[in-house]
Amino acid sequence: MRRSIYPLVALIFVIATLLVSGTGCAKKVAPPPPAPKEEPPPPPPKPVIPSPTVSLSVSPTAIERGESATLSWSSTDATSVVIDNGVGTVEPSGKRSVRPTVSTTYKARATNTSGEAVAEARVTVTEPPPPPPPPLTDSEFFDKYIKDAFFDYDRYDIREDARAALTANARALKERPSIRITIEGHCDERGSSQYNLALGDRRAISAKDFLVSQGIDGSRIDIVSYGEERPFCQEKNEECWQLNRRAHIVLR
Repeated sequence: MRRSIYPLVALIFVIATLLVSGTGCAKKVAPPPPAPKEEPPPPPPKPVIPSPTVSLSVSPTAIERGESATLSWSSTDATSVVIDNGVGTVEPSGKRSVRPTVSTTYKARATNTSGEAVAEARVTVTEPPPPPPPPLTDSEFFDKYIKDAFFDYDRYDIREDARAALTANARALKERPSIRITIEGHCDERGSSQYNLALGDRRAISAKDFLVSQGIDGSRIDIVSYGEERPFCQEKNEECWQLNRRAHIVLR
């Protein structure tokens, strides 16, 4: 008996339909997620700049006006170093001569982006001593340092005030060996002229002998007596007579 081909065709059709239907229902595969975006690396940290340091000194620390002193300084990690009082911007380390007219404190200032450092140094300025006076001439020296010696009434011995005056005279004459002197013996008006001439002579001799005893060469000393002939004071009283009783020393 011949079988019909229709059932076979129908079966093939059903199988084909199922196959097509199964393929169409398959799940779609999702694409892979994109790779994460790479971030740039962080910048390196900025280097730490240490704070600056500075030192300042001056030598000598005291000068006379018109003299100079030397500033010396050194610094580390400074981008700028400035010294005040007219010095200005300087190299990181160095020396500089200064000539202040008054006592001055110098200040060094070192800076960079991290900060500032300060150092100070002071120089004291004093006034120079006045120049020495010109040397005295023998005449000026004599007038300044040589003094007369005075005596008691009717005496020619050296009393204490006369001793002090003649001792000072001896010291002065030793400083100026070029000076030659004359010692004049004087008296007040009382007594005879002849007596007073002799008394004046004794007074001049006493003064000379004292100077010689103090180390003065006798050849530098002359003596003369004027007695009462050349009074220093004309009044008639003891104060005036005392002025006339003297060994008067004059420059030869």
